[in-house]
Amino acid sequence: MDSAKGAEGVDAGVALVLEHLWAARRESPGRPWSLAKLAKRAGLPMSVLRRTLTLLQAAGLADFELDEAGRGFAALSAEGEALCATVAPPAEGREAVAGGHS
Repeated sequence: MDSAKGAEGVDAGVALVLEHLWAARRESPGRPWSLAKLAKRAGLPMSVLRRTLTLLQAAGLADFELDEAGRGFAALSAEGEALCATVAPPAEGREAVAGGHS
């Protein structure tokens, strides 16, 4: 098995970005996170984050856009929210991401 893939065959980078988008949805309902914030929280270089978001958008799991100033924003799509709710339902009082970043 490829070391970059988890037990279910999901790319670790994709899973990481989905996890952080799920945390963003719970922390800031209805508001997308900036790509800068998402990259910092996920600990990913911006180029990797943008490639991953492009894949997630193509799969219908995330919405991702850049404004005229070059700032980017991302959030889970309705399909992405449904997937994350199935895979990792929110638990009361539990940190969204292991290690809990603030």
